[in-house]
Amino acid sequence: MDINKLQRENIKNLRPYSTARDEYKGQAKVFLDANENSYGSPLTSGTGIDKNYNRYPDPLQLDLKDAISKIKGVPIENTFLGNGSDEAIDLLFRAFCEPGQDNVIILPPTYGMYEVSASINNVELRKVNLLPNFQLDLDGIAEAIDEHTKLIFICSPNNPTGNSIVRTDIETVLTNFNGLVVIDEAYINYSRQRTFIKELMEYPNLVILQTFSKAWGLAALRLGMAFAARPVIDILNKIKPPYNINQATQDIALDALKNIDQVNEWIKTTVEEREKLSNALQTLSIVKKVNSSDANFLLIEVENALDTYNFLVEEGIIIRDRSKVTLCEGCLRITIGTTEENITLLDTLRRSLNIQ
Repeated sequence: MDINKLQRENIKNLRPYSTARDEYKGQAKVFLDANENSYGSPLTSGTGIDKNYNRYPDPLQLDLKDAISKIKGVPIENTFLGNGSDEAIDLLFRAFCEPGQDNVIILPPTYGMYEVSASINNVELRKVNLLPNFQLDLDGIAEAIDEHTKLIFICSPNNPTGNSIVRTDIETVLTNFNGLVVIDEAYINYSRQRTFIKELMEYPNLVILQTFSKAWGLAALRLGMAFAARPVIDILNKIKPPYNINQATQDIALDALKNIDQVNEWIKTTVEEREKLSNALQTLSIVKKVNSSDANFLLIEVENALDTYNFLVEEGIIIRDRSKVTLCEGCLRITIGTTEENITLLDTLRRSLNIQ
């Protein structure tokens, strides 16, 4: 597959902005090239922050990508870092979808930013609902594809349902679709299914999204990852803002990557708590169904979803009401909390039954 043929014509001809750090990458005694404040930053005196942030960051985040490469096993040239996965999603639209002409396919119920990005970029959105078991409708996807279909988004484990998509079904889409297949693996760390990273070299049209916002506990940093064939990554780097990942984020993420043992322990604990909470919820008369989950949340079907949601809000417990989402009628989504938080949730739900 020739990825360059998929990109928009104006992107093919685009000359990207050249930063001062693109033009000179070495070491020097005096930097007078980027119109920075040569005196430093006010953070370096008495604030406890020992970094001098007056210089622009590495526009390609090479040190951070090198550290990620050692954990993920993906070469730097196949890695893109974005201001959250949302930036990578938006750039995929901007690079490959001609506004008012091309279309993309999403598979509801799914992550809402795919639809938002399509609307922002004036790209037709084609929805092929998941089957009642929350798996792919392969026939429906095949019927929705035409010569203007550029992207198919598959969230696995899926948000908000929590289940992983059958691997062979994803491979069927990858093999038979001539556009880009974007697999959003935001919750992959909690899944029994392995990542598609190993298949990167096998499928030139594969894009994998991952994030530091979930298992890594760095949602406030807004740092997302995209892994893909070199031509796709080169295009994303070509059109991204020059310094899209700030230096503070790069520094903090580098420190976090040194603590992978802690992250793995949190993952193990979260999975254990997920099973305990799932089993306990199934004992409540208000709960009709607890869907199996490979993520750090549970989608449950309950009686009177809105009333239950409002009762929890009044008690200071915030979950997500997904009852108006396609295929999720009567459903609430509950993030797996700490042991204490989960116990508080269960006690409050039991109390709601007594009140009713």
